Amino acid sequence: MCNRAFQCASSTDLLMLKVGITGGIGSGKTTVARIFQLLGIPVYFADQAARSIMQTDPEVISQVKTLLGDEAYLPDGTLNRVYVAKRVFQDQRLLEQLNAITHPATIRDAETWMKQQHTPYAIKEAALLFETSAFHYLDRIIVVYAPRALRIQRVMQRDHVSAEEVKRRMLQQIAPEIAIRLADDVIYNDEQRAVIPQVLHLHQQFLAMANLRPS
Repeated sequence: MCNRAFQCASSTDLLMLKVGITGGIGSGKTTVARIFQLLGIPVYFADQAARSIMQTDPEVISQVKTLLGDEAYLPDGTLNRVYVAKRVFQDQRLLEQLNAITHPATIRDAETWMKQQHTPYAIKEAALLFETSAFHYLDRIIVVYAPRALRIQRVMQRDHVSAEEVKRRMLQQIAPEIAIRLADDVIYNDEQRAVIPQVLHLHQQFLAMANLRPS
């Protein structure tokens, strides 16, 4: 049986492969996605898109203000990211409600973006794929894995937050062990194995799956 759309397509269908990249906070999924970009593959960065949607979509803006108050936006109309993060990461219920507002809008935006691409495959990079319905629209999913201690260290240095704060954020995501079992492919970003050769291997694999070969 086929699990997702591309795998069910006939060999004569020249469909663009839709690939998802996800991984726990601090795993390095964005870095991996940017390596694919350097290979000429378009990447949709869901977190960036969600922030843009939260600042440009009138319906989403209205819903966010209803949920979090007018303080969710600065006087110039931009998202008050510090305020929003402080509110939702301390309240699981608020986080779930915010996700219920932003995820459907971002999924629709990503689907529209995918239809505009004309490459053998395109990538959607997102922190939450298995946790939402987003993974149903993708043909392959890559999980970027790094050990928990390394992820905590990376996020502490990147975001200037405590280890406790990083661990709290980790609780909002699926366990890496489960994600690996659900994924089609895994890239190990553990500072023990080189990442670029793993990306190049998958790049060739995806080109072949799209019934194309590199020139």
